[in-house]
Amino acid sequence: MKAHIGHLPKGRPIEIWFQDEARIGQKNGVARLWAKRGTRPRQPADQRYQNAYLFGAICPAKGKGAGLALPYADTFAMQLHIEEISRHVQRGAHAVLLLDRAGWHTTANLAVPKNMTLIFLPSRSPELNPVENVWQYLRQNWLSNQVFDTYDAIIDAACQAWRNLVDQPTTITSIGMREWAHTGQS
Repeated sequence: MKAHIGHLPKGRPIEIWFQDEARIGQKNGVARLWAKRGTRPRQPADQRYQNAYLFGAICPAKGKGAGLALPYADTFAMQLHIEEISRHVQRGAHAVLLLDRAGWHTTANLAVPKNMTLIFLPSRSPELNPVENVWQYLRQNWLSNQVFDTYDAIIDAACQAWRNLVDQPTTITSIGMREWAHTGQS
């Protein structure tokens, strides 16, 4: 499962992807609101604990993403996600997927698609993964300051937020480009 850059297929275009997952749920954060000076706008808060996980991956150079909203963050969910990413890789290209070292990422139980190589980022270095910034963007724009009545409402909101993002390829590129990862990429 672990591969080195030297083992990438020769003569095939390479797509650099970043992957992560975020918990989305009833214990959502609040974000700043515009309000008339001197007023204090009310922001909803929920005391319940239902949540789902949004698995997301972006290819900043191509401005595209692949995501799934799932009930758990585990090996089965990760398998579904890498298969989804694989379907978004351009035909004939090979994906290099950079991700953290969560247990469900590093397990030998994953069947990595043939058009993908996993590269693990150093431990405790979330600043190297632009998907961390994607979560912040989704929360600031579509997921904060609301109460989700049901689990299905959480899933719907997570899916809609992800669809909103992938409809904005220039935003994916703007948030996700890391010069160190894309040197020589076109």
